[in-house]
Amino acid sequence: MSPEFIDTNVLLYAYSPADGERHARAAELVQRLADSRQAAISVQVMQEFYVNATGKIARPIAPEEAMRRLRALSLWYVYSPLPGDVMEAARLGQRHRLSFWDAMVVLSAVRLKCAVLWTEDLNHGQMVEGVRIANPFLPAPA
Repeated sequence: MSPEFIDTNVLLYAYSPADGERHARAAELVQRLADSRQAAISVQVMQEFYVNATGKIARPIAPEEAMRRLRALSLWYVYSPLPGDVMEAARLGQRHRLSFWDAMVVLSAVRLKCAVLWTEDLNHGQMVEGVRIANPFLPAPA
């Protein structure tokens, strides 16, 4: 079973009850992947989560609470980019017309051998470097 990468936006919804249906879907996904030990993120996602959760969302959380969550997230599969990854992400971004930051997320998912990247920021169903992009907030097919 391959790990599945969770982007920052999905994590933020998972920990933000004010977001209603998106919160419910994201929380279920995060819990399922954490319980099955298939959840994956990157250092970049951890950084973005902390910055956004403590100051940029509608109801920021206390830094201490964000740190507690980061400790739990650090037990997942975590990719820490190397200097060469920065250049590879730039190339990947050019090749697939992605922003640099999205390319870093995709590259981290590739490096962790993830089958799926859960995000609302990229095209649902798209395959990028062998990773399938999936938006957890779209309605399930009938």
